[in-house]
Amino acid sequence: MIHIRLRIVHNMDPLSDIIALLGPSAAIAKPITGRGRWGVRYRAHDAPGFTIILAGEAWVAFEGGAPLRLAQGDFLLMPTTPPFSLSSEAGLPCTWVEPRGEAVRHGDQPGDPDFIALGGSFAFERANAPLLLSLLPDLIHIPAAQGRATRFGQLIGMLADECLSSHPGKELITRRLLEMLLVEALRWRPGGGEADHRGLLGAMRDPALARALRAMHEDVRAPWTVAQLASVAGMSRSAFAARFGEALGCGPIEYLARWRMAIAKHALLRGDRSLGRIAEEIGYDSASAFSTAFRKRLGCPPGSFARLHGGGGPELSPRAPASPHRGRGATG
Repeated sequence: MIHIRLRIVHNMDPLSDIIALLGPSAAIAKPITGRGRWGVRYRAHDAPGFTIILAGEAWVAFEGGAPLRLAQGDFLLMPTTPPFSLSSEAGLPCTWVEPRGEAVRHGDQPGDPDFIALGGSFAFERANAPLLLSLLPDLIHIPAAQGRATRFGQLIGMLADECLSSHPGKELITRRLLEMLLVEALRWRPGGGEADHRGLLGAMRDPALARALRAMHEDVRAPWTVAQLASVAGMSRSAFAARFGEALGCGPIEYLARWRMAIAKHALLRGDRSLGRIAEEIGYDSASAFSTAFRKRLGCPPGSFARLHGGGGPELSPRAPASPHRGRGATG
């Protein structure tokens, strides 16, 4: 499996930062076909799932929700995959099945299928996935009618052509197209006023919150206060804190502390920087201050975390070269 790893550059926008830390790659992509009347149910599984309808239609349903019709050209992304059912008609009885890595056929086995989809899952960097996925919506559904005229629609068309071909390099091209689709889906803005304003994507659609988020991500080392971020957002302190908490599920300083630790974990797994360098890059006065904060949040020192998750190396030491940016502090 080929994984793309991007180094974080802090003049990137928040969504690009998150995608870079997740390091997404298409882990499984398989054809799903069906004919006649059929219904299957899947248990929750610990991987982001997706479905692209290439021909026909189907109905997907999640616990406690109404069935959702998926038609040709539709794209469905579940950053975390809860239990769900997929069927040829809404309300059909469904049989429990286990996810498999190979092609799947539902319903009548003989004859040409009347339903064709590409389904599968993405692999993310595990250390930061829980935090970063919590900032994304539970479900992203892009109907063909809304995505067709965009680059997203063009990618769907290219992917459909590739899936139906037998060209050399088909698997590699399919994986790359899926990774591009993931990014396009995460930054897609639904029409018709149906956007969910919670989570990072919703917050980035709010001009005031977007300004504050960009400021934090562009200068993660700065000793931000709620008052300073409210000024960047052009709001009063109390109004900004309330709106930020409603959108992101935590206060702005807590969000910043979590983001700093996400950057730190990513750096520890790479194993190419000292503790002092990591501390300086995310706004701590010293390696010891960073180590204390890391242990408080993660329950173990940075070195133990790196060894446990297969990171670390000769650079993982407290010492770091002198830096002109010393003197900034951080909490959390």
